[in-house]
Amino acid sequence: MLGLLLLTFSALAQGLGTLYADFNETHVLNPRWPPHARFHNGQTMSLGLLLGAASLYYAYRPVPAAAKADSLFTAALLASLYWVAGLSAILYPGTAWVDPEFGTGAPQAGLFVGFLAAAWVGSWLEMRGVRGKGKGA
Repeated sequence: MLGLLLLTFSALAQGLGTLYADFNETHVLNPRWPPHARFHNGQTMSLGLLLGAASLYYAYRPVPAAAKADSLFTAALLASLYWVAGLSAILYPGTAWVDPEFGTGAPQAGLFVGFLAAAWVGSWLEMRGVRGKGKGA
């Protein structure tokens, strides 16, 4: 149960948390951002929502016991893609974690790593339970 809660937490954070984090004056409502930058931010927010929804689908869909571990792995994979993409974004030329007028540092890096870990630890905990049930059958 704890594993499913962690996986759900990661999926909801990428689905809803990204809208909360980006739909404000630091991102999509930033008057300094050109329209095409807003387009890509909208694309990223929608991708987070879709990946979160797909992750929740795989985490909770009813499947035969033999397929449950694969479903949980898929849920964790989908839940982690957004966080890995966010961590890799700093590798592109000219990027920064924060626009200069909003400070310095990498406030989202720790969150990205935490949510990424929650997805995989949650999946692992749930798969242990699934595999444990299979041993007694």
